[in-house]
Amino acid sequence: MRVATWNVNSVTARVERLVGWLGSAKPDVLCLQELKTTDEAFPAEQVAELGYEAATWGTGRWNGVAVLSRVGLADVERGWPGLPEYEGVLEPRAITATCGPVRVTSVYVPNGREVGHAHYEYKLRWLDSLTRAVVEPARAGLPFAVLGDFNIAPTDADVWDVSLFAESTHVTEPERARLADLVGAGLVEVFPRALKYDRPFTYWDYRQLAFPKNNGMRIDLVFGNEGFAGAVSDAFVDRDERKGKGASDHAPVVVDLTV
Repeated sequence: MRVATWNVNSVTARVERLVGWLGSAKPDVLCLQELKTTDEAFPAEQVAELGYEAATWGTGRWNGVAVLSRVGLADVERGWPGLPEYEGVLEPRAITATCGPVRVTSVYVPNGREVGHAHYEYKLRWLDSLTRAVVEPARAGLPFAVLGDFNIAPTDADVWDVSLFAESTHVTEPERARLADLVGAGLVEVFPRALKYDRPFTYWDYRQLAFPKNNGMRIDLVFGNEGFAGAVSDAFVDRDERKGKGASDHAPVVVDLTV
């Protein structure tokens, strides 16, 4: 079984890339982030032609999440009780579904903007809420994973030049401590291999030739419970999907399972 996650950075702008990648990579389950569209405008018909059902949560703003599955789609949950709001708005940043033998949560963690900003504090509250939400499914019988854009580089080695991020979000101790909390809740990180270079970066800015220079970050992550992580046969970043015209600034992370 193949499970993947991808911040597509506008599904409507990249529907051809999405359909092409589904056809070539053939994931059984794909978690998407940053849809930037509404549920009604999601290209459900195009993915259905390839055999995928879609569960979406999008309001047309800069966030939005989805789970695509060709092995069944059941028990869909949009968010969870106690999910924090930002400035009175419940943002569409998490969706959970059972897909055949696994249960997955697709997350798009708030960016945080800058340390000390209200959005940074919201990010930390959101991550605390996520940790509480995963405790029960992490201990349940099904293989379970949280996949998505965490907007956190777990270690200094996950940034091309950490000295450029002094006092910046994505690398602060409080953010990284929240990743450790997920481990404490019963999840372990599934670390992917790189298809090129020595670090499996997942994100490269569009500016300053970041991708050809490999000035990237590893912020798209996979955390699974024992049943999920124990079934992993391979995991890699599909760096090739970041190439070419019209690519997202993120590459898909692919996990193969023996379930």
